[in-house]
Amino acid sequence: MNKNIDLTISCYGEVKKNHYHLAILPWGATEPHNQHLPYLTDCILSQAISLDAAGLALHENQVRCMVLPPVFMGSQNPGQRELEFCIHSRYETQKAILTDIVASLSHQGLRKLVIINGHGGNNFKNMIRDLAVDFPDFLIATTEWFTIVPPRNFFEEKDDHAGELETSVMLHYHPEWVRLDLAGEGKSKPFALSSLKDKIAWIPRNWQKVTQDTGIGDPRKATASKGKQYAAAVTGELCRLFTELALNENIYIEN
Repeated sequence: MNKNIDLTISCYGEVKKNHYHLAILPWGATEPHNQHLPYLTDCILSQAISLDAAGLALHENQVRCMVLPPVFMGSQNPGQRELEFCIHSRYETQKAILTDIVASLSHQGLRKLVIINGHGGNNFKNMIRDLAVDFPDFLIATTEWFTIVPPRNFFEEKDDHAGELETSVMLHYHPEWVRLDLAGEGKSKPFALSSLKDKIAWIPRNWQKVTQDTGIGDPRKATASKGKQYAAAVTGELCRLFTELALNENIYIEN
């Protein structure tokens, strides 16, 4: 991996020599992931996916991105704050963090940022709308890496949290951090009300009433091979996004 696209290990002596087209911001959370994955799974995977995609964009298209260190402040459901060392970050906190990052990058002359979200509880759309008022010449895009490519062609079990998808991708990147011998089955309970099950309305799920082991989705069929194939498909799509954003100033069709 080219160290000059990973701010976690980059040095200023090298970075200052390069022109960067855009910044990439992995964003996750600090929370239990069933009983077998690290608390920082959402940060680890969003950063790993970002680095692979940035490396691909540089190698194939000479588009240079800088992947920022992941943000670990995630929004949690009721029933999660009671779990040991699970950290809930308020909307206002997340918005303040994002605002400071955008203000710093904008002051330095950068004008494009892509958020790679790894935590389903995070939502950046209203923050981005607000920042578009304060920084009208700064483009912010956001995506969830685990929704870019439909998982049905890669995995057998449906993954909502710490199931086959996340476990497989973690086995691909960091098998040494996966303890499948500790994994629960990831069984979950749906809402009792049919209107909520049919998504006529949304309410946050109380995590301790939904799941017994903090996971939703069975991780036991996870393999590194599945994770590698899925990660490759996702990074290919992100490479396309990074390249198009970097090389095109006008993102709208002109008459």
